[in-house]
Order: sequence, then C-alpha cells, then structure tokens
Amino acid sequence: MKILLHRHFEKQYKKLLPDEQRRFKERRDLFLEDEFHSSLNNHALRGKYAGCRSISVGGDLRVVCKRIAPDIVIFVIMGTHSELYS
Repeated sequence: MKILLHRHFEKQYKKLLPDEQRRFKERRDLFLEDEFHSSLNNHALRGKYAGCRSISVGGDLRVVCKRIAPDIVIFVIMGTHSELYS
C-alpha cells in the first residue's frame, strides 16, 4: 500500500512535537502492516468527512484518511478530536 499526504496533513504534521511525530510514524507503520489493527481504532466517518476514515495516533490525536485506489490511501488532515469534528 502507498500513502500520500495532503498539504493540509503536512501542515499539521509540521506543528507536532517530536514525540508526537514519533508516535505518528509508529502508527503509520502499523497502518501499513494492518490498517484495521485494533489499536488504530479505524472507523468510517459521517458528515463533512463522509467517505473518509479516522485512525487514532494516540491520546486525542486523529488522522482522517481516504482510499483513492485499491492500494493508495491519502492522509487528508490531522488534529485533535475537537479540532476535526466540531
């Protein structure tokens, strides 16, 4: 599987603390191995993110992603639960 990064995601990633970036990379690697691993809490979204899925990076940090081809997923945006869904 290939992961693409949307510019909104890249902007949010750059704002993360080094520990949060490390934790994201661990979760990204886990996502590549098994996108439905229980610790990722991968689930479908509704509303403005209909057609997308959310995965947990840890704590309150989430990544919204969307499958654009059978083997390609784009990470759209990253943020806390309240930042993304309010």
